[in-house]
Amino acid sequence: MEADNKGNDSTKMVALLIAAIASFITPFMGASVNVALPSIASEFATDAVLQSWIISSFLLAAAIFAVPFGRISEIHGMKKIFTYGMIIFTISSLLAAVAPSAISLILFRLIQGIGCAMIFVTGLAIIISVFPPKDRGKAIGINIAAVYTGLTIAPPLGGLLTQYLGWRSLFYLMVPLGLLVITLVFWKLRGEWAESRGEKFDLPGAIIYSVALFLIMYGFSLIPQILGIGITIAGVIVISAFVWWELKTETPVFDMKLFFKNTTFAFSNLAALINYSATFAVVFLLNYYLQYIKGFDPQSAGLILLFQPLFMAIVAPFAGRLSDRYEPHIIASIGMSLVTLGLLTFVFINANTTMLFIIVGLVILGIGFGLFSSPNTNAIMGSVERRFYGVASASVSTMRLVGQTLSLGIATIFISFYIGRVQIMPENYAALLQSIQVTFIVFTVLCFLGIFASLVKGKKAAEKRNK
Repeated sequence: MEADNKGNDSTKMVALLIAAIASFITPFMGASVNVALPSIASEFATDAVLQSWIISSFLLAAAIFAVPFGRISEIHGMKKIFTYGMIIFTISSLLAAVAPSAISLILFRLIQGIGCAMIFVTGLAIIISVFPPKDRGKAIGINIAAVYTGLTIAPPLGGLLTQYLGWRSLFYLMVPLGLLVITLVFWKLRGEWAESRGEKFDLPGAIIYSVALFLIMYGFSLIPQILGIGITIAGVIVISAFVWWELKTETPVFDMKLFFKNTTFAFSNLAALINYSATFAVVFLLNYYLQYIKGFDPQSAGLILLFQPLFMAIVAPFAGRLSDRYEPHIIASIGMSLVTLGLLTFVFINANTTMLFIIVGLVILGIGFGLFSSPNTNAIMGSVERRFYGVASASVSTMRLVGQTLSLGIATIFISFYIGRVQIMPENYAALLQSIQVTFIVFTVLCFLGIFASLVKGKKAAEKRNK
């Protein structure tokens, strides 16, 4: 039985609760692993580049599978795909907790990423399906606040668990939380959402897309090596073939016409891609800065890093409500401007930088990102018809995940260039600091350009808001 278009009050609250818990768990996992990286590297004796793959493997898998599962959820049911995703995430978390080597941990993180892709693309789409347009921004804001709450708690709690119970405890913690969500879905969530039931799945398009994204993201991680440049170029060629295929097929896995005919959808997605490309590696870089250069333990570093997601969590629901009343692209652009300012402050950090300076920069970033994310997501989801919710939700997840991977890739490129594939030791701390400064310069320029993408508003968005 299909769920009602707008959903009754009970369905709306249950859907929001389940999506919010899932939205809390997945970013908590990612952010807490960031803090634990030095401990993981110490146990497995991994170099800086291999360390980054413990994060990148998760993001790569999630990005590659987001679009295919977005389409599959439209055909077979969003609740079904969400549930399967949570089961995969829970099992892979348990496997990661007992990983015997860095390579096996990376493999289990890949599987965890597949589960998260299924969760990411369906959680938001279910919320959009059950909430009417007048309440949509508020619901998105609450859901994003759950994301930021996970990010807020992750550094201090992740640091505490890593310091006293070891990094494996982070993965063990995900098991009961995953089981809680699965129980709530079977017990409380009624109905199903499948707007394209019975339609054909575009398997060739899904394969081409996955290969293209893998080549681009893997190749980018190998730059500045010649092999990395070649693989990235090959990925761009394959993605061009994907666009050609999607424009000619009757039931595309990702309707590319949305990008060509819907200005709001296209530029809001571009703004999201730029924003995540310029911000995700901030915690990664500052964690290295605090633990290696400043000599803080994981718990202390985590407490400092919580300021950014804390202010994200505070601002996001407020920004979501604002985007129900005013033009989302204006609010998002103000947020992007503040993010640019926050990134600019970190260009000037050095070995003697005070913690107050770091905290102020993190607060500015948190406020800016909180103002950007909810309204930008509302602009994307509000610019498409109901039958495209799965694809639009997948595009939101893909921009985030690809952006996060590119962000980490940019950081890794400069760390690799200045340090090389060696363990980070006191003798190369100066080179590490230089790589961090240069990376923040690149991020600041990227985010400044993103302001202009965020400002673009199409005719469809204006028409929908005036109804």
